[in-house]
Amino acid sequence: MTLRGVRGATTVKANTKDAILEAATELLSAIIEANGIQPDDVASVFFSTTVDLNAEFPAVAARDLGWAHVALMCAHEMPVPGSLPMCLRILMHVNTSKAQRDMQFVYLKGARALRQDLASG
Repeated sequence: MTLRGVRGATTVKANTKDAILEAATELLSAIIEANGIQPDDVASVFFSTTVDLNAEFPAVAARDLGWAHVALMCAHEMPVPGSLPMCLRILMHVNTSKAQRDMQFVYLKGARALRQDLASG
């Protein structure tokens, strides 16, 4: 098995605990489903949000899925002028036999604009 990175992003409807957790759960679930990921294969997950999202740590969504032994980290994205607001991103490191080109990145809702070539859902 090789360690691979898989990315995803979505937008969040409001800066509330519930909205952040809902968006993070939806995105995590979509990445897992698209790539056939098993929790034991996940080495770590890096969550980032734009600075306008601070009501909850999105990593709580992974803990709520039962990922008690996965390394999780949260941070804010650089506030680049003109960047997409209310955006939550995930970079997941997964042990897999798949080639990097076979990893399916997932871009949902308003985040589809970030990578129209890879957008889904």
